[in-house]
Amino acid sequence: MVKEIVLMNINVELTRAKKALEESNIGMARVCARRACGISISFWLVDNPRQGYGASAMNQLRNIQSDDTVLKEVKGAAERLTTHVTNQSDSPFTDDPIADAKIITNYFLNMKS
Repeated sequence: MVKEIVLMNINVELTRAKKALEESNIGMARVCARRACGISISFWLVDNPRQGYGASAMNQLRNIQSDDTVLKEVKGAAERLTTHVTNQSDSPFTDDPIADAKIITNYFLNMKS
């Protein structure tokens, strides 16, 4: 996949996430943020295959949390995006899925270079 297309697809998902946040739809914002991450991780996996990472963004985000080669900051962002939140006030994290997605996407896009 061409990096320009990857960036375009990531931006589409982050734009959807922003719109969802503006509409107070945090669940959809988190879904779109995870999709953006999945796009960047899948792009990185082309040259850096990992056993068991899978194709879904959720599996990829869960797997990077236990990958010793991934930075702690990236693992934390992945944990926040994969933590099941039934009630926003119960969340153990400040919920900014777009910021977390940018941490992850920037990391994997830069690792690909």
